[in-house]
Amino acid sequence: MTTTFGFTKLVVGDLEKMKSFYTNVFGLKQFDRIRADIGIDPIDEIMLGRDSAFGPGSLVLLRFPELAPPRPGAVILGFITDDLQALLDRIVANGGRIHAAIKDIPEMKVRVAFAKDPEGNIAELVQQI
Repeated sequence: MTTTFGFTKLVVGDLEKMKSFYTNVFGLKQFDRIRADIGIDPIDEIMLGRDSAFGPGSLVLLRFPELAPPRPGAVILGFITDDLQALLDRIVANGGRIHAAIKDIPEMKVRVAFAKDPEGNIAELVQQI
């Protein structure tokens, strides 16, 4: 048996706003939208990715229409970039905010920053140096 990590689901309050943020900032594309009752609570989700809705880099934005959104910060999303400052600029331009400024960590050969999306979810942003 082979098992592979395939995607991350992020529970949000405003699907359209969050879709706009993650597509504009991180270059993800929408592959599908599902509105269904799958046995727990009704769901509304948008499947984002680079090449497909499943696989490395896939992010599913999930909203439970009958429930209040969770408190942000329970999940930290990780993104790798080749231009950390440009990514932070895009985050701010699209309604996000910087949570922790760029910090060089020479012993790990990376630069790291943290940002929040418009709903307050945290992203760790890493650039190799």
